[in-house]
Amino acid sequence: MSVDPQSSSRPVPPRDNAASALVFDDPLSRPSSDDTDRGWGEGARGETRGGEADLARFLDEKPPHHL
Repeated sequence: MSVDPQSSSRPVPPRDNAASALVFDDPLSRPSSDDTDRGWGEGARGETRGGEADLARFLDEKPPHHL
């Protein structure tokens, strides 16, 4: 007894072509989902602070063995 591979009791779900479409835009033009770090001298909102604030941040973040 053989089973016809074309006949199936379960319907085949349609493929979602929008989800599988290739995207060719520039990936570096937008922040990634895990991009949480800030650049040197940037505050919480991205504003730039003065040199004194940069020095304080540097001294706060510097490991003790580098002092």
